[in-house]
Amino acid sequence: MKKIFTTGLLGVLIILSGGYNLSAKATKRGTIGISLLTMTNPFFKVIADAFTDEAEKNGYEVIVTSGEFDVNRQKNQVNDFIVKKVSAIVLSPCESKSIGTAIQEANAAGIPVFTCDIKSLAPGAEVVSHIATDNYQGGRLAGEAMIEALGEAGGKVLILDFKQAESCLLRVKGYKEIIAAHNKAHPDRLIKTVSELPGDGKKEQGFKMAEDAIQSFPDLAGIFAINDPSALGAYAALEKAGKEDQVKIIAFDGQPEGKQAIKDGKIYADPIQFPDRIGRQTLQTILKYFDGEDVPKEQLIPTRLYRQKDGMNDPDLH
Repeated sequence: MKKIFTTGLLGVLIILSGGYNLSAKATKRGTIGISLLTMTNPFFKVIADAFTDEAEKNGYEVIVTSGEFDVNRQKNQVNDFIVKKVSAIVLSPCESKSIGTAIQEANAAGIPVFTCDIKSLAPGAEVVSHIATDNYQGGRLAGEAMIEALGEAGGKVLILDFKQAESCLLRVKGYKEIIAAHNKAHPDRLIKTVSELPGDGKKEQGFKMAEDAIQSFPDLAGIFAINDPSALGAYAALEKAGKEDQVKIIAFDGQPEGKQAIKDGKIYADPIQFPDRIGRQTLQTILKYFDGEDVPKEQLIPTRLYRQKDGMNDPDLH
């Protein structure tokens, strides 16, 4: 009798256990597709990891992809999300304007679209909310850092840009406004932009463009690069030419490699971003939208200027 009772109890436990597992699976609330600019840049990996972690805590699965600077590849990824009937789509557009057709297809399918870091500038493409660094404010900080770095001498400056991304356009805009105000107030120590070249946010391209600029402007005094990878490529070009002490670099991002370069004196300063906050805030915005709450069309996270003294006190660096 005891054996029969034990066997029966085990059977009940197995059934209950199976029922619990089925219930756990049923708590999955949906799937969210995210397509980022690239996963070769650690900044975007932090966004993806923070977003995924926050989503899983709230019962959502995440499909993470990246366009790798190819907007057609990214459009195909959006189409895949639509076919899979995801609950929402998050994009960091490879091109701020031409991504519009893919967003419109998601709109037509009734799938809400959110953007992070890079904004869509496509007319007629509806985005629920954009969550990003305050790139304009960061660009202004970069301008202040360049003025500080060049001091009384002023000098010629190269800008390494990435015009396909709205975020980078804002960085350069903010930078130029601060430099223009400085030049107006201090005509005796002008900071003159002598060239604006496509660094494309990549180390190898930053190297190539800086190498060309050094040859054209041997008295170059500064470089403003729109992110850490292109800045690190530029530093390698300066080092190769023996001009690493002549030219001051202002970058943007605050990736671990960039912060280390600031600590080592290779980069003068960075307006640093907070990609983990971008990732988590994007997911929280999606949840609020699903719950029927009104969400802001744009949410901007301020940057902070990071200099060598910050690197020296940074516990995350060696």
